[in-house]
Amino acid sequence: MSASAASALDFSGPERPGAAGWRRRTLLDLAVGYGLILIVIWTPAPLRTVLYFVTLGWIGYATWISFSGWDAMGVRVAGFFRSMWVVGIALCLAAGAVIFALREQTLHGPHSALRLMQGFWGYTIWSFFQQFLLNDFVMRRLLKLTNDRRVAVMGAAGLFALAHLPNPVLTVMTLVWGVAACAIFLRYRNLFTLGMAHAILGICVAVTLPASVQHNMRVGLGYLRYRPHVRRHLNQMDHRVSTVVWVMAEAPTRRS
Repeated sequence: MSASAASALDFSGPERPGAAGWRRRTLLDLAVGYGLILIVIWTPAPLRTVLYFVTLGWIGYATWISFSGWDAMGVRVAGFFRSMWVVGIALCLAAGAVIFALREQTLHGPHSALRLMQGFWGYTIWSFFQQFLLNDFVMRRLLKLTNDRRVAVMGAAGLFALAHLPNPVLTVMTLVWGVAACAIFLRYRNLFTLGMAHAILGICVAVTLPASVQHNMRVGLGYLRYRPHVRRHLNQMDHRVSTVVWVMAEAPTRRS
């Protein structure tokens, strides 16, 4: 890695301690932060809410003491337009998935762009936060610990995917996306386009795959405890597709 690239990705802060102390601190920040994330994912409510804010506090504190500038974190204009192709590819993949879902009658969710934005604005914000966790909190620390881009990229993507267990759909998708997103971040160092692409792909999965397959995008304990909504059937039609499509298809024969 060149000196300029190392400087751009540095997060050690203005008062960097000795090498041994710095490595221990970096490893501690990463291990505690990731461990808390896993605990939150696998903890039932209401304790989960308390642990959620504890985790946010730790991540915020670790980010603050290691803060080395917004530019290094990818919160910048530079690289935005050069990396917009990532958003374009995400849109193309989403369009293809929607067309396929229409043909297979699995498309469900809001029926207008406005309702889509209203229903998924929270997920959009969450997508940007996930990209911060993946690229800034995890990958940049692994990069400083290992000084190897490939190890940092694969390690961050692997940890990202493990946090989505036991959901098989999200685990596979986040592994692939994690590798791509980390590599793109190292090239353009911009969180905005990655957050946009993440939101597009995530919403696409939510509205094109049946809830019985992706369990409403839940992971951890939420995935295991997921129970589909049970609806009464008024005929013998096999309920293999999404509820919205099934109700529309059954409407002409439904009794009042």
